[in-house]
Amino acid sequence: MAEDTIAGAANSAGQAAAAIQFFRGVNEPVVPDIRLTRSRDGRTGQAMFVFEEPDALAPESMGDITGMFLVDEEGTLVTREVKARFVNGKPSAIEATYTWKSEVDFERFMRFAQRYADAHDLGYSQNSGNNAEDDDGNG
Repeated sequence: MAEDTIAGAANSAGQAAAAIQFFRGVNEPVVPDIRLTRSRDGRTGQAMFVFEEPDALAPESMGDITGMFLVDEEGTLVTREVKARFVNGKPSAIEATYTWKSEVDFERFMRFAQRYADAHDLGYSQNSGNNAEDDDGNG
């Protein structure tokens, strides 16, 4: 499977054109690491999000997290596959997985991802999974 990564640091700009929410209407300011995997034919795949110490886990947060909402100008993508990671009995991260089952769904997700990356000054790197070429000093 191919794997892509979207990562970076949030900028200090105002309202983002694309946002991630755990509570409707409340943008999560912590920028996640996002890893994508796709089937060989490209039709199905997953985006795995990891938010380290997100505001949604703060004691003063809004309540129970029932999903992750990816919001942009086209609408909202929703996943209910969200779990918390605990360290020494305290929540330390949120891990969420968004799954697509068609090329159309993947293209829609990628439009969201591009808007989110643009809004948060993120970099994008692609790893095709073919890392057989190492720099061994020959040639």
